[in-house]
Amino acid sequence: MSLLGTRVKRTEDPALLTVGGDFVDDIAPTDAVWLTFVRSDYAHAIIQSIDTTDAASMPGVVGVFTNSDVAINDIRPGMPMLNQDMARPILARDKVRYVGEPVAVVVTETQAQGVDAAEMVVIDYDVLQPVLDPRLAATDAMVIDDEAGTNVATVVPDHGTDDGFDDCDVVVELSFVNQRLAACPIEPRAAAAQWSQGVLTEWSTNQNAHGAKRAVSGALGLEAEQVRVITPDVGGSFGAKNGGYPEELVVAQLARQLDRPTRWVETRSENMVGLGHGRGQYISAKLGGTADGTLTRYHLDTIKDAGAYPLLGAMLPHLTKLMTSGVYDIETVSFSGMSVLTNTVPYAAYRGAGRPEATAAIERMIDLFAAKAGLDPVAVRRKNLLKPDQFPFDTQTGAKMDSGRYEEALDTALDEAGYDDLRAQQEQRRQSGGNKQLGIGVSVYVEITNPIGGPEYASVAVQPNGSAVALTGSSAHGQGHHTTFAMLVADRTGIPFDKIEVRHGDTAEVPRGGGTGGSKSLQLGGSAMLGASEALVAKAKDAAAEMLEASPGDIIHDPDSGNFSVVGTPAVSVSWEQLASSSGAEGSDPAGESALSAAFDFQPQGPTFPFGAHVSVVEVDVETGQVTILRHVACDDAGVMINPLLVDGQVHGGIAQGMAQALFEEFSYDEDGNPITANFMDYGIVSAAELPSFDRLAMETPTPRNPLGAKGIGESGTIGSTPAVQSAVIDAVAHLGVSHIEMPLTSQRVWTAIQSSSHRPA
Repeated sequence: MSLLGTRVKRTEDPALLTVGGDFVDDIAPTDAVWLTFVRSDYAHAIIQSIDTTDAASMPGVVGVFTNSDVAINDIRPGMPMLNQDMARPILARDKVRYVGEPVAVVVTETQAQGVDAAEMVVIDYDVLQPVLDPRLAATDAMVIDDEAGTNVATVVPDHGTDDGFDDCDVVVELSFVNQRLAACPIEPRAAAAQWSQGVLTEWSTNQNAHGAKRAVSGALGLEAEQVRVITPDVGGSFGAKNGGYPEELVVAQLARQLDRPTRWVETRSENMVGLGHGRGQYISAKLGGTADGTLTRYHLDTIKDAGAYPLLGAMLPHLTKLMTSGVYDIETVSFSGMSVLTNTVPYAAYRGAGRPEATAAIERMIDLFAAKAGLDPVAVRRKNLLKPDQFPFDTQTGAKMDSGRYEEALDTALDEAGYDDLRAQQEQRRQSGGNKQLGIGVSVYVEITNPIGGPEYASVAVQPNGSAVALTGSSAHGQGHHTTFAMLVADRTGIPFDKIEVRHGDTAEVPRGGGTGGSKSLQLGGSAMLGASEALVAKAKDAAAEMLEASPGDIIHDPDSGNFSVVGTPAVSVSWEQLASSSGAEGSDPAGESALSAAFDFQPQGPTFPFGAHVSVVEVDVETGQVTILRHVACDDAGVMINPLLVDGQVHGGIAQGMAQALFEEFSYDEDGNPITANFMDYGIVSAAELPSFDRLAMETPTPRNPLGAKGIGESGTIGSTPAVQSAVIDAVAHLGVSHIEMPLTSQRVWTAIQSSSHRPA
């Protein structure tokens, strides 16, 4: 009986819940010296001088290093569409560009000594006016990067123009913000390194060990075989731990430079201003259509905040463009956008990465359109949804979508929520004029997963006792990779699930890999594991043929028992353990090509497009602005589900992050560029206490683009939930004249919107 499609509990959990797993801080060399970074207190300033004299004389100090002391090249943007003149120094040189930027590093025998010594580094700054608003930055009135001569990191090629709305019966326009967020993984960044016999070994918490290896070897001028990166357990990432941060490279270089092991673990406050941020788009949108609700014209313009240096997050408007029209069949769609530098923390590809912004925009605009046209917002959505027989479907902005059943997802969610009854309850509350008003928000979304493409590696090797070691180039940070990949190996080989060990994250053991990002793990890593398992079975048939003295073509494999036999004589068979013993498999090189091992690289046909519909029900106290989420229904379709239990977990986590953006989270700066939400006392990090239980509804629409039929699920819940919650809150007070409230919809913002409305309650 196949395990696929069943709710198998995570094999990763027992270790994490008992001994706590193995994280970088657990396994770093115990004799390593500690690195403490001295960070900028100013958002924008010229460095006049750095005095390290007093710090160098502090107890336990091995050395104090500035940019000129650490021989690492500047980091150039990794994506070709980004301005390559916008280099990032490893430690600030001549100028600082955001609060928290590393300026110097103190190396000490103990961690506590580093904290004390870092306070003794004296930096003389000539403070400059910061550029904080991306809309101002786009004008180049004040340039942050003197070498580049502009703040524009990338311009997305325009698609169409914002003309042509004159023929529309109904037109709505709105400018709004998809606010800046901090990723807030439970484990902050950490790294350790050791230089020995011409080889650098670095342990780091990241999403892609091979990507981190390329970053280290490139920055330090080492050959690939001179660098080994080990990525053990990772305590969350959400797209932000993409490797190659300056601190990680400094840890590596100083291990070589000092010929001593080095280590670094950041504090939570450092993490809030050091780890890449997410979202941060300024949006202007215009939507038009006919009086009966047919959408005919849509234009979206975005200015993306890239922060002080263009990391991966700076290219996200290109993904927003792809997903501009969402799930809707609109006659004419146009887009314009760019990313610009500001004196703030640089941006990573945070969960959803450009796709939530597109969904938030079109869903917000449809609500406005429906209100102006006097139509039900659900009716407008249903009228314009793409139909199943239109797939595969090429959007006007370049997305090549694989499959979708959008109306079915919408109806499934609405039926579960009891939409008509909710509207009746809402009307009753409005008529009674009570303080607690009901709001219903609906969103329908589609996203693109594995948007960048590329192959993935996997291998499976049978050990002498009949167990198996499976290697993956994918990278886990909480999703359940080891459980899912073991299920795939067990299903194809018949080796018992509990006898399969999945390993990842060591570049000396796994020869190549693309890591994790863009919700690609199952569709790429899983398909590679499937291919390796099937190749292993094919090899084993040859070995079984020799043992059974038969032709390989006559050997059959029973995936339930795992045994091999000759066709027509199932009573005589050999097991994996017998094959392993006979073939002399040693199990010492799981990645190798021994008699009972096989490797496979899977190259996908293209990205996949998960979709779904969310319905959120909230209660708003019109006297205080307090929002209470009463219920949230989510129907998310990620193709074929290998383990529905893990899918549920991914959706739940995504909804939590999406709700948090809608109601609580925003990373903010004051007018001088000082962070004012740089810890969990001030930043609205969500907890279970603020969230309801979620109603999760399953749908499966297979994709033809991989052999599993699977699409990504890691980011879907985030994309669908945010606009549904925002819509619900605004809907609760729409009868008071409120048409829009910016996220996060805090009590203060909701109360202010009510007080400023044309029909506020007495």
